[in-house]
Amino acid sequence: MRLSNHVSIITGGANGIGFEAARTFAEEGASVVIADYNEEVGAERVASLREEGLEVTFIVVDVSSHESAAQMVAKAVSIYGKVDSLINNAGITDDAMLKKMTTEQFRRVIDVNLIGVFNCTQAVLPTMTEAGKGKIVNTASVSGAYGNIGQTNYAAAKAGVIGMTKTWAKELGRKGINVNAVAPGFTETAMVESVPKELVQQLKSQIPLQRLGKPKDVAYAYLFLCSRESDYVHGHVLHVDGGIVM
Repeated sequence: MRLSNHVSIITGGANGIGFEAARTFAEEGASVVIADYNEEVGAERVASLREEGLEVTFIVVDVSSHESAAQMVAKAVSIYGKVDSLINNAGITDDAMLKKMTTEQFRRVIDVNLIGVFNCTQAVLPTMTEAGKGKIVNTASVSGAYGNIGQTNYAAAKAGVIGMTKTWAKELGRKGINVNAVAPGFTETAMVESVPKELVQQLKSQIPLQRLGKPKDVAYAYLFLCSRESDYVHGHVLHVDGGIVM
């Protein structure tokens, strides 16, 4: 197994890409902390994976809160004794065209998608630094690299995530901590379910692979970046987007 004796925290792990990553990591031998704000759904997800014989734990967290993020990491360490990888997967959207976007909409997305990544990474840093190793994977987006209509807040947050990833790679590499990002394209999650079918078909036509991504596609990218196979991959943004931007 690729993640034997490995402990991973996956934020936003109760749904979509995060849940698929939790399953994938656990199947590869990891002990997985599913960290999410939704206690009810989180408990259900953990129960379903435990029925499959997988080692998973749920910890409630509000990533936008520095205190909550610190408590999450402390609890994970108290249960498993260490944290080998952190997947900063939690994210939200609240789309609107620039002229209609409210300050509240902008701040809400920034708080979760950007400040949340900062909070969780800062919280896990002491235990990884003490161990002299660790893998941090931040979830960016093609929107953060190239922009997207109606997503001023989301694109700004994800562009910030890319900037933090490269900065942290320069700061933390000497401490034995790898820092990378994954930039998914349009993926079949709840966020996409609300998109009109005609627009989805239009999106597919623009993707060289002619399909949307699946949560498993992104989960495999997370897996690679947290495995020993990626020990010399550092400061990289791995696009998982079917070639929509080249």
